[in-house]
Amino acid sequence: MSSKHFINDPTHLVTTALHSLTLTNPGLALDAPNKVIYRRPGYGPSSQRVHIISGGGSGHEPSFASMVGPGLLSAAVAGTIFASPSAEQVRAAIMNRVDHGQNGQGGGVLVTVMNYTGDVLNFGMGVEKARAAGVPVEMVVVGDDVGVGRAQAGKVGRRGIAGTVLVHKISGALAAQGRSLGEVAKVARLVAENLVSVGASLEHVHVPGRARPGDSDEGKLGDGEVEIGMGIHNEQGSGREVVELPELVSKMLAQMLDREDKDRAFVHVNSNEVVLLVNNLGGVSVLELGGIVAEVVAQLEKKYRIRPVRVLSGTFMTSLNGLGFSISLLNVVNTDIGGPGMIELLDHPSEAVGWSTPISKQTWEEKNTATREQDASVGGEIETSGLKFDGPAAQKTITRALEAVVAVEPEVTRYDTVVGDGDCGIGLKRGAEAILNHLEARPLSGDAVVDLAHIVPVVEKEMDGTSGALYAIFLNALLASLKSHGQNPADASQPAVWATALRDSCDALAQYTPARPGDRTLVDALYPFVEVLQRTGDVRQAAEAAQNAAEGTKGMRASLGRTVYIGGSGFEQVPDPGAWGLASFFLGLAGIKRVDEGWERV
Repeated sequence: MSSKHFINDPTHLVTTALHSLTLTNPGLALDAPNKVIYRRPGYGPSSQRVHIISGGGSGHEPSFASMVGPGLLSAAVAGTIFASPSAEQVRAAIMNRVDHGQNGQGGGVLVTVMNYTGDVLNFGMGVEKARAAGVPVEMVVVGDDVGVGRAQAGKVGRRGIAGTVLVHKISGALAAQGRSLGEVAKVARLVAENLVSVGASLEHVHVPGRARPGDSDEGKLGDGEVEIGMGIHNEQGSGREVVELPELVSKMLAQMLDREDKDRAFVHVNSNEVVLLVNNLGGVSVLELGGIVAEVVAQLEKKYRIRPVRVLSGTFMTSLNGLGFSISLLNVVNTDIGGPGMIELLDHPSEAVGWSTPISKQTWEEKNTATREQDASVGGEIETSGLKFDGPAAQKTITRALEAVVAVEPEVTRYDTVVGDGDCGIGLKRGAEAILNHLEARPLSGDAVVDLAHIVPVVEKEMDGTSGALYAIFLNALLASLKSHGQNPADASQPAVWATALRDSCDALAQYTPARPGDRTLVDALYPFVEVLQRTGDVRQAAEAAQNAAEGTKGMRASLGRTVYIGGSGFEQVPDPGAWGLASFFLGLAGIKRVDEGWERV
């Protein structure tokens, strides 16, 4: 891989790249604090009532920000390189960067997101926040990759890769024609359900700002070796082989089209109309990509009697400068909406720098300078509740629990280095330290709703990644439950009050993640704590149950998260890092510290 870059600061790289889009298309504007590219007011068809928002980690350009324009997306939200944007960024895009019509009576918003845990959780939380504010929102999750089969993917499901842009193009065209949210969402789901894609790469990519790998890097591919099914974040695929292009294409097409492969027969491509998309992952020359397209088209006709009605070739979704390509096939089906079909919508005019249609002369000459300047931050005073407790005593208890999380960071980091990407401990420590700083500046008032409402934004801002999204969703749900219970005065120092609210929060979290006890996630520590607290009212017993469950994850094979793709036997050596970190918080809450033979009071 090439680890040389002209811009080595990843933050500067992302912000300047987003700004560049407003230079190449004057119809676009940038909300820099939230990293949202959006259409300027008046840029787009006046008949459009539904707006489509997408996004994800940076590094996949021209997706997603370069797909913003008439006939495609209305806005796109960018995260840091290969990391999901936060729920607050998503909420700001939905609420403040697209047109909701007069008095908010617009047609609604469709949010499309690729099937990665952090993206689904953060976009899902942003959607829920917008719904709570009265905005009609639908969310479609796209998983088109067949590189990892059913058995290995498990509950995670198919990853989203380049076929996602076909969902954007077709649903975007339908929205531009003034169709309803229900119709646009229906067609988007139809396209997603009829997509198969697979990628291949000759090498991993290097992220600017990260340490350069050594010559002995275990992820390095050998000369002539190809990773078949590699994901767009360097995730492994179905295997590595030394193959020439014809054999490689044959294997890739078989993964998409072989009906006998029950592990990967996700879509029966049996339509009279099939769309082919050959996508450059960023580092393949235009000349070589042309040769790849020719090989794919020839094999489709010879082996499968498929003659695509549309062949799209180019750079649509990259993995930075990935030395690879992906193939996507869309099985065209009837939209059943009494109007245009998928091909007609695919051909519908659009204007976006990431699509093949150039920016029009009219757009340049209009010199549109309009922006949307509404404040995208959450505001308003928080109403006091009837849930009261001893503020100073609670501050001491919570401080002790947060300090336990900070102290266990090296241990959690070591565990996550074995079974993950090594950032779990740092993320937990960063969140705990941020709350500690917040509590020092703003001590607890003794009102459960008010105090938690001030802590939630700290977690949303400081904790990123999948675990950050899980905690943010859980705490938002906890706040909603406390608000509903707070209408009736109660002693918030009583475990029964919190047990009920925590159970409500578990139910809310279950709507956004399939994680359950036994899947080797932080849920393994969370559920036992809540169950025992609700049954006994004893925080000490609940914390010990969480610790026992966390220890029980050692040897448990993961069903969710990036660990699913990493493989290996690391799960047999260490417990789940997220569960261990959360159990440490609960032990601190109960005033317990770990010792070799069990626990003891602090």
